[in-house]
Amino acid sequence: MNLTQAAVPESPNSIALFLDFDGTLVELAERPEQVIVTNDLRQLLGDLFQQLHGALAIVSGRPLAAIDALLQPLQLPGAGLHGVELRDAAGAGISAAIALDLRPAADALRRYFGGDGAADSSAILVEDKVLAIAVHYRQQPHRADEAERALRAAVESFPVEIVAGKFVFEARPRGIDKGSALRRLMQMPAFAGRQPVFIGDDVTDEDGMAAAQALGGIGIKVGQGSSIARERLHDPAAVSKWLCGLAGRK
Repeated sequence: MNLTQAAVPESPNSIALFLDFDGTLVELAERPEQVIVTNDLRQLLGDLFQQLHGALAIVSGRPLAAIDALLQPLQLPGAGLHGVELRDAAGAGISAAIALDLRPAADALRRYFGGDGAADSSAILVEDKVLAIAVHYRQQPHRADEAERALRAAVESFPVEIVAGKFVFEARPRGIDKGSALRRLMQMPAFAGRQPVFIGDDVTDEDGMAAAQALGGIGIKVGQGSSIARERLHDPAAVSKWLCGLAGRK
């Protein structure tokens, strides 16, 4: 599918902005904690949050607490763990009614892979999110099939589904995705009545783009690869430039 270069909306104050984090706002890193978040990005997001009257959300596979730690002192609306966690523009946290603890499965995976990778940056990393598990194999791409098989075996008794991303397989609660998160956020006062714009780079972002477009909005794919989105930005630097245009910066 040919995607057009994303243009800045002519009426930015009428949109609701939904942003993936890794690979969209920041470049991907070898390990999740190694991403670089600049003060310029924090300032830009804070300015846009004010200009859009709260209609800006981070929609990430990370927990909201991890996003908060990276963007502090900002605490933006958003969806964590693909939508398991939700927070509105007033800062109220909302969690989906899911009673799930995947820590035993994460512990089993760590034992299988020989630890969590902390001492060896080339190891497969098991990221325990309690309500989700991500198995990162960026440093050992030849073990992709093994990583997927091990994850499926570890969570076979849990009500989860496996999704694939960029050098990662993730187990998340069944029926939860970024599209359902966007639709729930769009019902909240700060977002309601606006045109949704979802920007993301990975397979797990496709649900968010599809939901935005189904609601009459815009999906923007970051980087290469096929996508349901109708528009594209090249990389996180291009996303930053696009956001600057939205904020009226030169």
